Amino acid sequence: MSGYHSFSYFYDQLTSNISYKQRAEYFDMLIKKHNGIKNLLLDLACGTGSLSEEFSRMGYDVIGVDASEEMLNEALDKKFDSGLNIQYLCQDMTQLDMFGTIDVTICALDSLNHLKNADDVQIAFDKVSLFCEPDGLFIFDVNTPYKHKNVLADNTFIYDLDDVFCVWQNSFNPQNENYRVDITLDIFGKNEIGLYQRYYDELSEIAFERSKIEEMLVKAGFSVEAVYDFDSINPPTDNSEKLVFVARKS
Repeated sequence: MSGYHSFSYFYDQLTSNISYKQRAEYFDMLIKKHNGIKNLLLDLACGTGSLSEEFSRMGYDVIGVDASEEMLNEALDKKFDSGLNIQYLCQDMTQLDMFGTIDVTICALDSLNHLKNADDVQIAFDKVSLFCEPDGLFIFDVNTPYKHKNVLADNTFIYDLDDVFCVWQNSFNPQNENYRVDITLDIFGKNEIGLYQRYYDELSEIAFERSKIEEMLVKAGFSVEAVYDFDSINPPTDNSEKLVFVARKS
């Protein structure tokens, strides 16, 4: 199995170190800091819906969009259990098609890094802009070239959890202008009868310099209000691994 299919079934276990409540509180703080409207929020590339659930609990009217049916199936299971009023749509972010305008769009957990190239990132920005309310906010985080070169690089990571064992192997091409890292995942997880089964996925991530991202945002009709070091309101440094952009529809 490949292409983010099997990974979706183990995604929540493999990201159990992430506090989605704290992530939602951080984004909510940025929305308030930049005078955003607490109304209709788009969780772009929502994955299994953990962040969408937290935003809904905070009083936002949430639409979650993801290109993976498998991820959305997990999100719908959570919605069934929580009873929260979240609308989920299966759409690629480069083909975003909303019913109306959105007050705030959030794209978290380096989801934009998973697009294929700069053209696709520009298309995604254009789509978000098209459906963004005037003066609406677009807030997202992205991995930096520094992280791709020095942290992901050609390294291998092991995740040894109670019911899942994952070998994450990276391959970095220093000649690639997109700072592309190709990722292979070997996952050993328990199946329905309690036996371990092997699953396999291939992913890729790209990264761009801050100036390039700002250029693409402006081209899409946004003004860049702020760029922060990850999970803070501090300015980025040369070794920041992740940046948070706050853009406003001009």
